Amino acid sequence: MNYLVIPVVVGIITYGIYKLFELFVCRRERLNIIDKLSENTALPTDKLSLDSYFQSSFSYSALKAGCLLMGIGLGLLVGFIISNNIDYYKNWDLRQTSSLIIGSCVLLFGGIGLITAFLIELKIGKKK
Repeated sequence: MNYLVIPVVVGIITYGIYKLFELFVCRRERLNIIDKLSENTALPTDKLSLDSYFQSSFSYSALKAGCLLMGIGLGLLVGFIISNNIDYYKNWDLRQTSSLIIGSCVLLFGGIGLITAFLIELKIGKKK
């Protein structure tokens, strides 16, 4: 496990630096938007209501994450069932094949989960 410490620490530091820069950039963008709004006082009030803001910036990230995790879980289950049916402990090659089966099922069902989320988004978008 010692070989994982260095990449994990570097990844955490990189992610922290990225989030710090993102914080400053988003702050500057928000200040620019506030300045533009204060300059234009002739804007209609219906465009500034909170309801229209939340309706226009609705995100399906929870749906995407849920479908992805469901697909990964289903892929692990199917891969486990497939690899459990082969004679796992007799041959080293079969163990390698088993890990390949589990990994490919995870990727396959994770992709199917994301495609399902996309199709659900399209169906909801057509209703609106």
